Amino acid sequence: MKKFISIVVSLVILTIIYWKIDFPKLVEVFQNCDRLWMVISLLMVFPLTMLAAWRLQQLMPSGNRLGFGEANRLILAASVLNMVLPSKMGDIAKAYFMKEKGHLHGLLSLSLVVFEKACDMLSLLLWCAFGLILYPQKDWLFWVMTTVVVFGLIIGILLLTSLKFTHLFFKLSQKILSAKFRPKINKLRLSWEEMHKYFWQDNYSLFKIAGISIFIWFGHLLQIWFFILALKAWAPFLAHLALSPLAILAGLLPLTFAGVGTRDAALIAFYQPYFHAPTAAALGLLCTCRYLLPAIGGLPFLGQYLTAIKNIRGKQKELNNNS
Repeated sequence: MKKFISIVVSLVILTIIYWKIDFPKLVEVFQNCDRLWMVISLLMVFPLTMLAAWRLQQLMPSGNRLGFGEANRLILAASVLNMVLPSKMGDIAKAYFMKEKGHLHGLLSLSLVVFEKACDMLSLLLWCAFGLILYPQKDWLFWVMTTVVVFGLIIGILLLTSLKFTHLFFKLSQKILSAKFRPKINKLRLSWEEMHKYFWQDNYSLFKIAGISIFIWFGHLLQIWFFILALKAWAPFLAHLALSPLAILAGLLPLTFAGVGTRDAALIAFYQPYFHAPTAAALGLLCTCRYLLPAIGGLPFLGQYLTAIKNIRGKQKELNNNS
């Protein structure tokens, strides 16, 4: 029911956007686009996916081998689930796939994925804070957003670096949230503590993963800037570093289907000083393609993983019955 509501909300927002901007003007933007830049920007999906897969390989403990092809398949299969599950839960399913296929035990696989996603979020907030601090046209709303982003970045860094702060954070979360969320909070707390024990054993690996994550997110933001060039529009790159992360964060709110609608509306609002609404709406469609293309590529692999896990469970059940 929640998924149906999110799809309806996305469709309502998109209908309002396309009605207000005049849909033929949106079509005209794509007809007049720079085709070379369009191809370059869309093809960036491939190296960015491979970089994420390489990072996943680097995250694996010594003695637990994950091939580059397997890492790519896991990333793509998770992309499919991220399109249909709320709050990037497809990445949690990635931990499940790794556990079921014997790459890692359950708690460590979850902590690894939690750390990966924490690095992604902190990298996005870091680029957003950098851009917002340098953004010249800050009114009171932008000052509020700058404060919130910097505060979120500080909280995230403290959660990654201080086990004492982590204990306090989860303790307060369990008191504030309702009882039905407490088991999930407790499971996340255990995986977070496991992550601390594992990743802080090797500072070099920790900072290497952080550096790779920052670079990956620079690539994502560069890709969106290339989309702007493909649409024959312009926004200063430093301003773009502030505005595009804000739109991505708006898309992460669990209100719409895969961020469609909220992300588009945010792009139209934030880029208003630099180009008109039809171009911003076209940019929103291209940003959705960033998630859609890996999801399409991951469809065959998702079926393979689900079948493999079903077979593994069937064999385990058979062994249990025989014993």
